[in-house]
Amino acid sequence: MKLSLVPAARDPVPPLLSGTVLRARSGFYTVLTDTQALVECRLRGRVKQDRGDSDLVVIGDRVSLAMVEGGDAMIETVEARQSRFSRRQPGPRGAWKEDMIVANLDQVLVVFACAEPMPHPRLIDRFLVVAEHNEIQAMVVANKVDLVGMVAARQIFGPYESIGYEVHYVSAREGIGVEALADRLAGRVSVVTGPSGVGKSTLLNAIQPGLRIETGAVSETVHKGRHTTTSAELHRLGGADGGFVADTPGLRELGLWQIPDEDLAWCFPEMRPHLGGCGFNDCRHIGEPRCAVLAAVEAGTISEDRHESYRRLLLKDR
Repeated sequence: MKLSLVPAARDPVPPLLSGTVLRARSGFYTVLTDTQALVECRLRGRVKQDRGDSDLVVIGDRVSLAMVEGGDAMIETVEARQSRFSRRQPGPRGAWKEDMIVANLDQVLVVFACAEPMPHPRLIDRFLVVAEHNEIQAMVVANKVDLVGMVAARQIFGPYESIGYEVHYVSAREGIGVEALADRLAGRVSVVTGPSGVGKSTLLNAIQPGLRIETGAVSETVHKGRHTTTSAELHRLGGADGGFVADTPGLRELGLWQIPDEDLAWCFPEMRPHLGGCGFNDCRHIGEPRCAVLAAVEAGTISEDRHESYRRLLLKDR
């Protein structure tokens, strides 16, 4: 008589849960699942083997996770990113990597103060260039208008409106413009970024008081902000439309990550209508004859300040 071999029963494979990463800190990740549960996770070892020159998991990432023995959860896969906002990680030349700030976002809010600290247009331009390169809609938020008045604020930030950027003039502490900005965030995934001390956390607390994000003061000696947000976090917004907003640490520098020289001019929207109109196909728009961009600068169509920002970035002031 032949004996039939019956395969040993295997434990059922647990179903994978999908969700969005809200926080990433010290190898642990907080994921909001599609069933609205918050789960603390770690990263499966085989996922770590895919490490390249960028971060493996950041806030905003869509991931699949599995519950394992002991009630722990492990991230099994990370979905391809539909969009990103990143910079070159500060460090020694030649060892640079991408510093991913947030993934799968809809818009970038570039926040600068009208005063305390004073805004630096070159740095504003860097933030906007990064957003343009990643094809993320960007808007400028001019905070602390109560310190200088609306007329002075428009003198500083008005040129960005003339380019076509949406500019919100707000005072987080006085409540000026906060409601309109909150409406702009509803139903979207946004990142609030900018230097330290410009009032990013105060602004988010004004938009949604329940967030209770820690805030800090500006140093009176150097007029620079102190870091209060130490790691990026994606916060759920209330209201019928929902949405998410990422609060990020203040960035004192923003190195551009892998933007080819030939693509840099396209990251300045006011230059785009003139690209292709130069006398040379390889025109760099900094001194060549018959350059359509330089002609537009001469005519006042492109501001000299913005062109100077472009020139500095092209010449590797990145």
